[in-house]
Amino acid sequence: MSQQLQQLSEAREAFARGEWDVARRSLERAAADAPLSWPDLEILSRSVWWLGDVQRSMSLSEEIFHRLDDEHQTQAAARTALTLSMQWGIRGNLAVSSAWLNRARRLLENMPEVPEHGYLLYLEANDAMNLEGDPVPALAASVSLKEMTRRHDSPELASFGYMLSGLAAVRTGQSARGFQDLDEAMLPVMAGQVPAEWGGDIYCSIIHLCYEMADFARMRAWTDALATWCAGLSQSFMYSGISRVHELQLLGTEGNWGQVEAEMPHEAERLRNAHGWIAADGYCELGEIRRRRGDVAGAESAFALARGLGLDAQPGRALLLADAGKTDAAIEALRAALADRGTLGRASLLLPLVELLAPRDPGAAATHCLELEQTASFYGTPGFLAWAHHARGAVLMEERRWPEAINELESAAQTYRSQHMRYELARIHERLATVRGALGETGRAEAERATAAAIRNQLGAKHISWTRPAQEPGGLTSREVEVLGCVLAGSSNRQIAKSLTISEKTAGRHLANIFTKIGVTSRTAAAAWAHQHGISERPGA
Repeated sequence: MSQQLQQLSEAREAFARGEWDVARRSLERAAADAPLSWPDLEILSRSVWWLGDVQRSMSLSEEIFHRLDDEHQTQAAARTALTLSMQWGIRGNLAVSSAWLNRARRLLENMPEVPEHGYLLYLEANDAMNLEGDPVPALAASVSLKEMTRRHDSPELASFGYMLSGLAAVRTGQSARGFQDLDEAMLPVMAGQVPAEWGGDIYCSIIHLCYEMADFARMRAWTDALATWCAGLSQSFMYSGISRVHELQLLGTEGNWGQVEAEMPHEAERLRNAHGWIAADGYCELGEIRRRRGDVAGAESAFALARGLGLDAQPGRALLLADAGKTDAAIEALRAALADRGTLGRASLLLPLVELLAPRDPGAAATHCLELEQTASFYGTPGFLAWAHHARGAVLMEERRWPEAINELESAAQTYRSQHMRYELARIHERLATVRGALGETGRAEAERATAAAIRNQLGAKHISWTRPAQEPGGLTSREVEVLGCVLAGSSNRQIAKSLTISEKTAGRHLANIFTKIGVTSRTAAAAWAHQHGISERPGA
C-alpha cells in the first residue's frame, strides 16, 4: 500500500472513531502528495468543523460543492449548498446564505422528491418566519415535512416539521402547544438522528426563543440539555462554546457578573466567525452588565461589537444615554428600535420606555404599558408578565395610586425571585421604598431600601435612577399628607392626633397649613381635593 493510501485509510478509520485531529493530520499529509477525492475532502471538512475551525470547514465545503456540481452529482451538491446556506445564516451573513439557498433551489427544482427538498422547505419557512414575521408558511411547511418523513424515513425531516409547527405556535400565542412540538423536535436530535450542524442549530433556536421570551426557567432546562448533548460529542465542538454563552447569559441574569465579565469576552470572540448572532447576544449581555456596574466605556465597546455583528444592542445602548441623563435621546432611540421589531422583539424595549416616559409623558407611558400587558397575556411567559406588572407599577406611581402600585410591584417581585432575576428585583425594592415612603410607612420604606442596597452591593451595581423621587402634591409635607388622609377617612382632630401620635393642637395646625396650601376652607373641600390627587385614606384611631 502506498504512503498516501495508508494515510487515507488511517484518516477514514480515525474519523469513524471520532478522532478528529488524527483524521485531519492524516488527510493533510495525504493532500501534500496528491489532491484529495471529494469524499476525503468531505471528511477533512467535517473533521476541522468538529475541531472548531468553522471558517475553514465552510471553505472546504464550498470546494466540495463545486466538484459535485461539475460531476453532476446533483443531490449531494444540493445537500452541501443547503448546509452552507444554514451556516452562513447563523454567521449572520444573510446575503451569502440566500445565494447558497438559491443554488440549492436551482439544483432541486427538476429532481424527483428527495430528503433535500425537505431541508429546502425548512430553511425557506424559517426565513419567512424570522425575517418577515409570517408564521403561516411555517405551519404549511410543517405539514409537508411530516408527510415527507413517512415517505423517506428521514428522522431529521420530522424534527424540522415539529420545529416549524412549534415555533409558529409559540409566535401565534399558543405557547403550551408550541413547546410540546419543540420537545418532539428534539427527540431525533438527542437520539443522534439529525446531522450535528442542524441539530445544534435546533437547540440554539429553541434556547434563543426562551431568552427572547424571558422564560429563564425553561431556558435553563434547554441549556442543560444542550450541554449534555455537547459533552457526548467533542469539547472543541462549536456548540460547546455556544452552550457556555447561554450558561453565561443565565449567570448574568442570576447576578454572577464577575464570572460573566471574566469569560464572555473570550467565548463571544471565539464564536464571531462561526455563529455571529450568538456572539452578538454574548456581547449584549456583557455590555448590559458593564452598564449596570457603571463601566460606560466597557459597555459601549461591547455594544459596538454586537452592532458589528448585526444586532442593534437595544435597549442597552439607549439606557446608556438614560444613565447619562440624556433621557430625550434615550426615548428617541427606543422608539426607533420599536419601529424595526415585531411583537415579540418589542417586549424587551417596552419596560424601559415606560419607565423613562412615566415622569414626563404619563399618557404615552400608559399606552406602551398596555401594549406590554397585551404581549405578556398573549405569550404568557413569566418574564413578560413580571415586566408588565413592573411597568404598570411605574405608571400607577406617577398617578399616585400607591396601594395599587404596591400590588403590581409585589407581583413583579414574586416572579423576579422565582426566575432568579436579581438586578430587576433590586429595582422593584427601590420602587417599593418610594411608595412606602409616600404612604408614610417609614420603617417599611427603609427596609425596602436596605434590601435593594444589599442586592446592589452583592452585584456590584451602580445606583442609577431614571425616576424622580416621589413628591407630595400641592407642596404638602409627608406629615400633612398623612393628616389629609385621616380627613379623607372622616377623622376628627382628636382621632387624627391619636392616630399620628401628635397633640390635637398640632393636628389643627397641620390642617390649617393644608387649607392654605391647597386653597380650600373646609374639610369637605379638602377631602375632595385629596381624592383628585390620589391621596389614600388613613383611618384615625
